[in-house]
Amino acid sequence: MINSDEAARQAMLLGVGFDNTDGHKRITKGDNFYLAGGSEETHERMTETVIKFNEKLSRRGKHLQELSQEEFTDLMREAEGK
Repeated sequence: MINSDEAARQAMLLGVGFDNTDGHKRITKGDNFYLAGGSEETHERMTETVIKFNEKLSRRGKHLQELSQEEFTDLMREAEGK
């Protein structure tokens, strides 16, 4: 059973890249994430990371807002390949 605090709790990954020099505006949205900016390479890396993160999250059968800080850190490190 979900109480009202849990139902109201939401989470999203936000990625912002600051190394854009070509003037192109890059924005990618998806389940649990919003990415903005960055060079083509940086934006692609952020996108790959959040997609891998979401795949790993799904395999655990959890939602982003249900993760403990430790679980979040572990999943992000795995998604980044570290």
